[in-house]
Amino acid sequence: MCLGAVVNAGVSIKELERELKKISIGGYRLRAHKVKRTHFIASKVDVVQSSKSKIHSLKKWNEIDMVIQNSSLSQDIKQKGLNIFKRLFEAEAKVHGEAFDKIHLHELGAIDCIIDVFGIIIGLDILGVEEIYSSPINLGNGFVETESGTLPVPAPAAAEILKNVPVYSKAIHTELTTPTGAAIIKELSSGFGDMPVMDIEKIGIGAGSKDFQKWPNLLRIFIGDIWSACDDQKDEKVTVIETNIDDMNPQIFEYIMEKLYNAGALDIYFTQVIMKKGRPGVLMTLLCNEEQKEDLIKLVLRETSTIGLRFYEMKRRVLQREIKTIDTEFGKVRIKFSRHGDDILKAAPEYEDCKIIAKKYDIPLIEVIKKLK
Repeated sequence: MCLGAVVNAGVSIKELERELKKISIGGYRLRAHKVKRTHFIASKVDVVQSSKSKIHSLKKWNEIDMVIQNSSLSQDIKQKGLNIFKRLFEAEAKVHGEAFDKIHLHELGAIDCIIDVFGIIIGLDILGVEEIYSSPINLGNGFVETESGTLPVPAPAAAEILKNVPVYSKAIHTELTTPTGAAIIKELSSGFGDMPVMDIEKIGIGAGSKDFQKWPNLLRIFIGDIWSACDDQKDEKVTVIETNIDDMNPQIFEYIMEKLYNAGALDIYFTQVIMKKGRPGVLMTLLCNEEQKEDLIKLVLRETSTIGLRFYEMKRRVLQREIKTIDTEFGKVRIKFSRHGDDILKAAPEYEDCKIIAKKYDIPLIEVIKKLK
């Protein structure tokens, strides 16, 4: 489906085949044709293998790694493809309880899997795609027949690969995401969730082999510029962590704030609140990236008197910021500039620099800041 989508978006089969010949495997050809899935016309791409092909033994990591490393593909494309296969082997090894270098990929044909994976990466490169964002992934449901027997959907390896990825199961009683598909989307995607605000330039629609009566078995890619109308501004996701505190020495807040910033908090602030039974308290709020969430939660629970907290995801948008050191009547001072595209909207001197100047020249801090703005 991914390969069909990049072909549908404008990558020619001849161009793909020319690049794929840099991998020293033969005995196959690509076949592309248009199919209808419900009300959509899509591209279906098949890897047609010759009966004389002798590559079917490529099942282990060292065999695939050797073939790719010996190819004349660019290093970037090699690494992306090998990262996908590494995810597959690691997942299969874990769910089967075998060593990484011993496991072999039972369900995958060597040629079609290598061509699928590298064809997609090459196609995206030809299209000039720099980043990929994926919607939540529909896994399907029910059971799937494999060489190992009947397995629940998602297959164990697919479930292992898709940890920490938003998934759901809806509508179709069949497998909709294979371990290979899971590894491709997990490795290549920069993020998952809603479609980012973007100017769409191209659309590619790839068809799967199955044709369901009331469900379009398709994968669509939308290619364009994110927020091109607003220069480099983008919405970003942050995690908000909050807790109410009414029984802690206020002197500790300054200490915990310093520790939270050092641990990766993006912003921290305290708000006076009235809590139950009319008790005055403090609402402590901090912003962070998802990667720092667990460390910061542990820090708050360990270092404050709270016995619980809450957290949720939020979007934010910030201006581009940079700090430059400039010459002033007081000497060199760091100035923070906030930009929207090429336009400077705000400029402010760094507080710590202003404080040093105020003490050095015995000038009111408010006057220093006013002169440097």
